[in-house]
Amino acid sequence: MPSMKPGRPSRLALGLLAGLALVAGLAQGAAPAAADTTPSTWSLEVWSPPFDFRSPTTTITHRPLSSASRKWRICASYPHLKDSYWLSVNYGMVEEAKRLGVALRVVEAGGYPNLARQIAQITDCAREADILALGAVSFDGLTEAVLAISESIPVIAVVNDIADPGISAKAAVSWVTMGEVTGAYLAGLHPAGTPPVKVAWFPGPRESQWAHFVEEGFTEALAGSAVEIVVRKWGDTGREIQLILVEEALEERPDIDYIVGSAVTAGAAVSLLRARGLTGQIRVLADYFTHAVYRGIKRDRIVAAPTDFPALQGRMGIEMAVRLLEGKLEHLHAGPFIHIVEQANLDAFSTRLSLAPADFNPTFVVE
Repeated sequence: MPSMKPGRPSRLALGLLAGLALVAGLAQGAAPAAADTTPSTWSLEVWSPPFDFRSPTTTITHRPLSSASRKWRICASYPHLKDSYWLSVNYGMVEEAKRLGVALRVVEAGGYPNLARQIAQITDCAREADILALGAVSFDGLTEAVLAISESIPVIAVVNDIADPGISAKAAVSWVTMGEVTGAYLAGLHPAGTPPVKVAWFPGPRESQWAHFVEEGFTEALAGSAVEIVVRKWGDTGREIQLILVEEALEERPDIDYIVGSAVTAGAAVSLLRARGLTGQIRVLADYFTHAVYRGIKRDRIVAAPTDFPALQGRMGIEMAVRLLEGKLEHLHAGPFIHIVEQANLDAFSTRLSLAPADFNPTFVVE
């Protein structure tokens, strides 16, 4: 992903404007109903050549298929369902599978350290599927397994980027841009020449390449601002692990002004700061969007977070899978526009394509 340097045309700014247009279009919709039977149009960013987030992009208005030509069998694999981000991806997949009339089986690896478990799961699941929709725990650790599976059925990447061998399509956004948007927002609050602020930064699990991507974008966007990262803590996105890491950071650097990291990090930080009487003294940002982050922004406990519309990415994964199976896929690499959510735009923001409804539970089978 290109860095934001002086004189460079701001692709990030253009993307944010497109994201605002998408959100404005969604603002009139209510929370998602139990089933959505009417295809809408999706404003998407398309990379060409595909599979390279440094490629030029175009904006398209995509109209999803009305139905599948047959009851295709789709296997979907997630890194985990430990936070509501992947629950929202699951919701999007389940609703799109129901709408299109295809069968869906879901497996989840239980966390980013569990590479061997995900390989075993997708190898087994793919035996009875027509296509695999893969949210990978590792950028290149699954290549051998993916190549073996792709000899029998197509494999598409959903949400998490992955090495290209064996991959037929990608429904994803750039996590470099996710970090870049978060960093640019913080840098905008504290530009060069203003009083310096200190940040505790929690990129995510070292085992996952997305954490390194978001780290790249975040640190680049802070260059030249008054923001300094004074402590950095890597770790899996389970709540207990993140809570321990936030505690460690507070012990090491009690002078920090911000805690910035995953949605799980932000949630753990809000609880810990409240318990220590530090709410308002140390501010919190998340680098992706979940139900807890939405509530945190609404209650002024979290400053802001970018959304990459995970429920829409789930829908895209299923719809692209069907198009690929039916020879109708025109764009091999597409994703929603990233949009910053903060208190200033919260009232105009519809969660319909970002978050699962509050009463949605993880669903592993759609017949």
